[in-house]
Amino acid sequence: MSTPRVAGALPVEDAAAQPVTAREGLASRLGAWVGATFLVCFATGLVSHELQEPATWLPWGPSPAWGYRVTQGLHVASGTLAVPLLLAKLHVVFGQLFAWPPVRGLVHGLERLSIALLVASSVFMLTTGLMNAAQWYPWGFGFRAAHYAVAWVAIGSLALHVGAKLPVVRRALGTPVPPDRRGFLVGVGTVVAGAAVLTVGQTVRPLAGLAVLAPRRPGTGPQGLPVNVTAVQAGVADSAPDAAWRLTVAGPARDVVLDREDLTAMAQHTVELPIACVEGWSAQGRWSGVPVHALAALAGGGPGDDVRVVSLQRGTPYSTSVLPAEFLASDDTLLALQLGGSDLHVDHGFPARIIAPDRPGVLQTKWVSRLEVVPRADPA
Repeated sequence: MSTPRVAGALPVEDAAAQPVTAREGLASRLGAWVGATFLVCFATGLVSHELQEPATWLPWGPSPAWGYRVTQGLHVASGTLAVPLLLAKLHVVFGQLFAWPPVRGLVHGLERLSIALLVASSVFMLTTGLMNAAQWYPWGFGFRAAHYAVAWVAIGSLALHVGAKLPVVRRALGTPVPPDRRGFLVGVGTVVAGAAVLTVGQTVRPLAGLAVLAPRRPGTGPQGLPVNVTAVQAGVADSAPDAAWRLTVAGPARDVVLDREDLTAMAQHTVELPIACVEGWSAQGRWSGVPVHALAALAGGGPGDDVRVVSLQRGTPYSTSVLPAEFLASDDTLLALQLGGSDLHVDHGFPARIIAPDRPGVLQTKWVSRLEVVPRADPA
């Protein structure tokens, strides 16, 4: 009995036996590169999401101190490098996107669906991600929630696409690229390498001088560290340096009110820690201040308690943050008063800010006015 045919289509066994075309060879290799950058971007994005919305069943600690610096640097770098790779892949397969008939069977239909979802979600993710790195938000939706949701669509459609095209991809990757097409791959690789060199210096300090395309570069900004939000932008330019500022530490035993002199009179701890931002840049600083657990103890806090941090800044999702007990236990989790041996610049959080190892910069709350000890509920 002969295999039924759809007009314009080959039977599965005939298609599997067809020689690999030059287009398929290029598309498969570019697709492998795109897939690698997407997987790195997705995995490191999950780390950032977990740190900002921690799951109680997956505790995250302060070690290694440079962990978030590496994962978020990889996240932004892989997303940036995916842009030229995706454009090159779309260039190679563009004509096939509009082939007729649009659907030639179940497997082909799944493949077409995966392509539509993958292209749409990828364009959304990469475009909004780059705009976030540049701090340009022309849309009306919450970036982080939308970025996280669409990331699952992108990675799911990528898995569906790979599954549908796996037989062709395996044959294509095992076939040498024709000499007349190698130049295209070399050109794409050169563009990708150039984009890496001109951007990763915002995280990789030895390449900082070459990071001309990076929106934030180490060594720039007050006290040698970049700033995303200034005191003026946060609306605290007058209240932060006011001599009347006081820190309130609220706890289960008592509330304690301290001024800057009280804080500087306490035992100080100095530590070298990076500040790493969700936009991908990071920079090392020498911070001095009071361990937060020592302040929590003044109000009756103890091991196992969390601390809620409240800023003078108002009206943003990051006006408050929570320091989980795992971070609080570290001496390196500070209410920082100085940076590089000098009082904090007001744009870096004067009179006091949080600095903790392995935390996103958006959670290193600046212009702190209140610490609230939050005992964890007994799981029993």
